[in-house]
Amino acid sequence: MLLRLLTTVVKVAVASLIVGTILAHFGITAEQLLAEVGVTPERIAELARRAFTWALPNLLLGSLIIVPVWFVIYLFRPPGRMTDDRGQRTDDGGRINDRRP
Repeated sequence: MLLRLLTTVVKVAVASLIVGTILAHFGITAEQLLAEVGVTPERIAELARRAFTWALPNLLLGSLIIVPVWFVIYLFRPPGRMTDDRGQRTDDGGRINDRRP
């Protein structure tokens, strides 16, 4: 799952770099696009700051419940039962175990 996320982030970064290069070739800048939409860089920074100040307390509050619950579930999980990214059980060697319980 993490590998998929990283490959998606890399694909988006490469596509953004290509499109940005093409737009820069035609003389289009980020400031022009933002002015066309009616947004300033300062406004975007202010919105990002407000989002962060809202999200951080909620993230901490949620983690006070989620992390201990996850830890208890992790502690009581039976040993030797691992799953791969697709949710299929594997044995200790990382190979897919085709036997069903």
